[in-house]
Amino acid sequence: MMRTLFLQAPSFDGFDGGAGSRYQARREIKSFWFPTWLAQPAALVEGSKLVDAPPHRQSLADVAPMARDHDLVVLHTSTPSFSSDVKVAERLKAENPNIKVGLIGAKVAVQAEESLRDAPVVDFVARNEFDFTVKDVAEGRDWASIKGLSWRNRDGVLVHNADRPVLEDMDSLPFVSPVYKRDLDYKKYFIGYLKHPYVSIYTGRGCKSRCTFCLWPQTVGGHRYRTRSVGNVIEEIRYIRDNFPGLKEIFFDDDTFTDDLPRAEAIAREMGKLGVTWSCNAKANVPRETLKVLKDGGLRLLLVGYESGNQQILHNIKKGMRIDVARRFTKDCHELGIMIHGTFILGLPGETTETIRETIQFAIEANPHTLQVSLAAPYPGTFLFDQAQKEGWLDTAHTEYVDAHGVQIAPLAYPHLSHTEIFNGVEEFYRKFYFRAPKIASICGEMIRDRQMLVRRLREGVEFFHFLRERKTAGEQQAA
Repeated sequence: MMRTLFLQAPSFDGFDGGAGSRYQARREIKSFWFPTWLAQPAALVEGSKLVDAPPHRQSLADVAPMARDHDLVVLHTSTPSFSSDVKVAERLKAENPNIKVGLIGAKVAVQAEESLRDAPVVDFVARNEFDFTVKDVAEGRDWASIKGLSWRNRDGVLVHNADRPVLEDMDSLPFVSPVYKRDLDYKKYFIGYLKHPYVSIYTGRGCKSRCTFCLWPQTVGGHRYRTRSVGNVIEEIRYIRDNFPGLKEIFFDDDTFTDDLPRAEAIAREMGKLGVTWSCNAKANVPRETLKVLKDGGLRLLLVGYESGNQQILHNIKKGMRIDVARRFTKDCHELGIMIHGTFILGLPGETTETIRETIQFAIEANPHTLQVSLAAPYPGTFLFDQAQKEGWLDTAHTEYVDAHGVQIAPLAYPHLSHTEIFNGVEEFYRKFYFRAPKIASICGEMIRDRQMLVRRLREGVEFFHFLRERKTAGEQQAA
């Protein structure tokens, strides 16, 4: 077995490139998701080590010497962080010229040829579902025989092996939480809308929705929701409960945990018996009777992708969601005491200044507990990317997704709506949603009741205003 290092490389301050989210960027408030995509293959490779540099504040100088003690390093990369990750790989090779360097992630899953061509330091990339592909490499198998592998042979020729079949037996994957416990400080991971400390895991892969912008189902996970058995999930929850002192919450990071309602209900009933607080991703169409079962089983919060308050835009992006259903779902959550972190996107096909105002008004009326506003990001491998290229909404030769500080910028523009108008819409959205009397009163009341919440919100407020200042600079640079 090769001595294997799994690395989330140092990057922009606060950049969460390994996030289990649709967007790799710095966010409004510094936050970090667990590096589950790296932890999963690390759990398969005996004697491996997982290093997640950004949340642990490890610099390139900290991680580079680790190359001397390893034969193989596997880095998670993304479209925005690719050039930075390649520079880290070059430094690792300088420390140990014999180390093999591999990349995983959505970027290389769909651009294997381009990634290897643009990064001569990289020896291989593992495409699509890469867990067992990486395991085969670490075990020293002949690279020519490993399915799902794209690699550079001794003559420098790029070779693309046959695809690896989609994993069907999800219970065959070992738990990731023991890797978290072994290699990570779980208290370094913080998400503003989750209780701290938290732990996140996946209970399945894939999403049956066809949203044109969503990265993971179109590049790695697929559109069939393949799941771990209820018993397998609950066994890992017991491990987490017993091995992470002070844990306040567990987050199920599946793309859409509520895609399988009977299974979600079954897990909720078992979670209720354990007395564990939990949250998950959900679509805004869960029936009230299911919501009640989830709430009774310890559900605290749902992360809901509303995306837009305009029905035509939802049709344009194949969201498969009706505004009236989303309104009823949100009302049910409020009445049942389920909190919502709502996510929205500006700049999707069909966006106008009027639809931006319509979406802001929808968010104000729906009134999720917290929200996140992102810019439409047409990543390679998505329908939106191909559509934007074809329609001329995206200058692919000069596309940037983040600025020099990791702040997300607006890559899409339309004849009737400029980069700047879309970019500025985000700040307007936050200002109109949060800086209204009922919302301010609600937040203040929350802080008065909970001293820890008071400290947390004050810190978030300072971070938020710093972020807006940096966003303003980024917007001015993009406009120029």
